[in-house]
Amino acid sequence: MSGATALRWRPGCLELLDQRALPAAERWLPHSTAAEVAASIRDMVVRGAPAIGITAAYGLALTRWSGEDRAAADRALRASRPTAVNLAWALDRLIGVPDAALAEVAGQLWAEDRAANEAMGAQAAHLLTGGVLTICNTGALATGGHGTALGVVRSARAAGAAVEVFALETRPYLQGARLTAWECARDGIPCTLLTDGMAGALMASGRVHAVIVGCDRVAANGDTANKIGTYGLAVLAQAHGLPFYVAMPTSTLDRATPTAAQIPIESRPADELRRLGGALICPADTPVWNPGFDLTPAKLVTAWLTEHGVWRLPFPAPAA
Repeated sequence: MSGATALRWRPGCLELLDQRALPAAERWLPHSTAAEVAASIRDMVVRGAPAIGITAAYGLALTRWSGEDRAAADRALRASRPTAVNLAWALDRLIGVPDAALAEVAGQLWAEDRAANEAMGAQAAHLLTGGVLTICNTGALATGGHGTALGVVRSARAAGAAVEVFALETRPYLQGARLTAWECARDGIPCTLLTDGMAGALMASGRVHAVIVGCDRVAANGDTANKIGTYGLAVLAQAHGLPFYVAMPTSTLDRATPTAAQIPIESRPADELRRLGGALICPADTPVWNPGFDLTPAKLVTAWLTEHGVWRLPFPAPAA
């Protein structure tokens, strides 16, 4: 179990761990308005679909103290990052909740997410052994605690499995290098870092036994939106005969979206690619294509790991 957390709450103030500063510094940023929270979600202070949803819920709760118009705050938070379905899911859970109870319900969402992650880990831990390749960060920093894909790794190791992580650096924000490697070091999980372009060679070496990733939205047919680079991993996994697992808390399953074609893909600023550590790495006017996510067809996914069990298609009907 990880003691890392992405957020802290006290009435009238939401503190977010600035994940852009890790691993060099653990810097907490206070937020007193929903507008500030929306900006921090957009600017990657906090990231990871479940953590974004919890953060947005607390952002709306701040309107009780800030005096912001609640409807306008809701719209701004929903628009901050359009691909992650948890953001809208969390805010939908607050519809009709009295202002005085918003923070309490946000806390319930936080507790529910952590419990779901721990249940997912318990359900899926038996699938992992040996080398596990992952992308981005899917640990406690991306969720309400424990983690999704990295949470399954934690649970497998707690059950005695000899699991080691191979973490892709995850350009351009380097969440794999800065965050996943940091969480693994903190929790004593063996972790080897590699560049995104090395994934195929590593699979060919025989050191990888499974690929496990998180998700920001899963369509009703199983098509999965996740951090850019995930689709390539799925293709490589199939080519090398490796299982490709999507760690999917059911809050990220969007049954109202039939296929990947209806999932909006966020376009990120060009300078995220043109610059590294603030320094230009290409001519300043170089055209850039910088989607934050890509889409993995369901046919490339071995199974979706949920808090209710290991799912394959067709997904179970929603509980009544």
